[in-house]
Amino acid sequence: MPSHQAARALPTLPDEDVRRVLCVVAHPDDMEYGASAAVHRWTARGVEVTYLLLTAGEAGMAEAPEVVAPLRAREQRTACTTVGVEDLRILAHPDGMLEPSLDLRRDVARTVRDVRPDLVLTTTYEVEAHGSLNQADHRTAGTAAADGTRDAANPWVFRELGHDGYRPWQARALIVVGHSRPTHAIPVGPDDAAASIASLRSHEAYLAHVTGHPAPEELIPRALQEGGAQSEGGGLAVTARVFDLGGLGGSTGQ
Repeated sequence: MPSHQAARALPTLPDEDVRRVLCVVAHPDDMEYGASAAVHRWTARGVEVTYLLLTAGEAGMAEAPEVVAPLRAREQRTACTTVGVEDLRILAHPDGMLEPSLDLRRDVARTVRDVRPDLVLTTTYEVEAHGSLNQADHRTAGTAAADGTRDAANPWVFRELGHDGYRPWQARALIVVGHSRPTHAIPVGPDDAAASIASLRSHEAYLAHVTGHPAPEELIPRALQEGGAQSEGGGLAVTARVFDLGGLGGSTGQ
């Protein structure tokens, strides 16, 4: 008989009463590789979703950064529209040189306190991701999201934020998409998948710059089908490693 046990199907993320979600990523397009399907599912039922981009993605193309930054911002706004996101915030940390600094943590904590989300979502901070080395900015953004989310709840960390009127806030959970060891699934439907494909398609100039990039119509459904195969409900799903910060049972931040 086989000595190994079959992997346990991933339970569904309990998000029925979630009202606000903050997504923290490094670059324009980082939300578009499947996570935007979950975002569309949330916004379709009235959840307010905010995107916080830590850089403008200005070093991601062949053209000069002063040309690329506004171009990528326009494409990201279009992508946000396709999945129902109205609140897009882009910071000015340097693309390709994002540092795990106190300033970065403070920026995340400030936004968490301002948005006051039930969930904070970010991308994986693992060294390896999707069969290759994870980009440095992605790793830094993921850890900054984790640290800044916890910092936001502590009144004695970054006290100046409190002096500026940003009261402490405890998010319910941190959601890390793309993690190699997921704990939960977020079921999505065909409309969510279509919106996710459209959101990635919105980055037209960037995709034209990336040699050999898979077609969004192939990449996104495949990723969501793989997620669904790991989930209790089957179908299509976004998988994530979820860190319960004390509120997944339904309690709200304080």
